[in-house]
Amino acid sequence: MATTNDLKNGMVLKLDGGQLWSVVEFQHVKPGKGGAFVRTKLKNVLSGKVVDKTFNAGTKVETATVDRRAMQFSYKDGTDFVFMDTQTYEQLPIDPKTVGEAANFLLEGFDATVAIHEGTPLFVELPASVELVIEYTEPGVQGDRSTGGTKPARLETGYEIGVPLFITTGEKIKVDTRSGEYLGRVNS
Repeated sequence: MATTNDLKNGMVLKLDGGQLWSVVEFQHVKPGKGGAFVRTKLKNVLSGKVVDKTFNAGTKVETATVDRRAMQFSYKDGTDFVFMDTQTYEQLPIDPKTVGEAANFLLEGFDATVAIHEGTPLFVELPASVELVIEYTEPGVQGDRSTGGTKPARLETGYEIGVPLFITTGEKIKVDTRSGEYLGRVNS
């Protein structure tokens, strides 16, 4: 148990009859009149639904014990993604729904954080950015360098993003794993 004064981003709460909700953001508010309260944005760990919820300051909330483990993506087995615990070398298959958007940026050997609650994987967190090679993009035309346009490019994971017109097939780029945006070239 904790109180709303102890909330932190990433903390997982058990609310509404045992559902798990991750704290995305929170704000303590002390109005001029009346009692203080905490405004939160919560994300349902299983469904991904995001809701706004307000608690009175000091309200007791039940926290869930979530084990965050450093793991490495090993391979894909059918539809499941198999991760290896970097401490125990134990293999853990995770279904695609749990992996979610992270699947767009996963290559064998990539490190990730896997959140586990009572033996069940809840979600997979990647670093803020990853470096990937452009598998294919249309060639740029001379003179494209000065315009600010973008073109589609397929990454080595098969995911497609928009890149500046001067990027070519085979280049290594940095990609934001939260938004899927191009962040820049990687000089090799």
